[in-house]
Parts: sequence; structure tokens; C-alpha cells
Amino acid sequence: MPVRIRLAQRGKKKNRTFRVIVADSRSPRDGKFIEDLGYYDPHHNPSMVDIDVDKAVSWLDKGAQPSERAQKILEISGAWAQWRSTKGEVVSIPQAPEEKIKSSSKANNKQQEENLDEEVSNESAEEASSKEEE
Repeated sequence: MPVRIRLAQRGKKKNRTFRVIVADSRSPRDGKFIEDLGYYDPHHNPSMVDIDVDKAVSWLDKGAQPSERAQKILEISGAWAQWRSTKGEVVSIPQAPEEKIKSSSKANNKQQEENLDEEVSNESAEEASSKEEE
């Protein structure tokens, strides 16, 4: 029985979340599975990934083959690096990606203006305090 680590869809149309599961490769995408390893939600910024690393490493040790997308999610969670390091390879554990910001976003433009205002007010406060000390 070939076992795969793959994604199963959950949620509504245009608002999908995914479960990372271990299943027989012959079972349907959202059908019967052996074990649930965690979830992946691409709608947050950055995407939310919550994987039980110990379970994932044990299944990889048993010979479960991850799909391409599942492998990327395992890399993000650190399970892939941990599994590779148990095999004696030197692997760096990845860092969480930075938040993506759209440059044309109104909220982003407003936040940048607020940050500039805070910096200007902080600089003027520092100048005023240095003049008082003299």
C-alpha cells in the first residue's frame, strides 16, 4: 500500500483551507485518510501553517512520499529539515517569510504616512530635548 502525505480541501468555494493528511495514494482527495498531520490556510498574510512535526517525521521515516505542495508545507514548518537532519544531512531550518504588502494598498499607504508622522514627531522631540540640555 503506497502511502502519501498530501493536501485535502476543506471550507467553502473561494475560501479553501487545507488539511495535511497521510492517505493511501489510491483514495480520493477528500476521502478516507490514515492520519491528520495539521492544516494550511493560504488566506492569511503570511499563510498559516500548523503541522505536528513529530508525526510528520515519523511518517517520512516509515516511507510516506509527500506531494510537491505537501513537501513545501513540510519545509515551511521545519519537519522536512528535521527529517533530513535525522538522516545525517546538514540542513538549515527555514525562517518564516515576511509579510507581503501590496504597494497600491490604501491601508499600506495610510500606515506609511502614520509611520512618517511618528518619525517626524520623534525627531522633533529629540531635537527639543537636546536643546533643553544645552
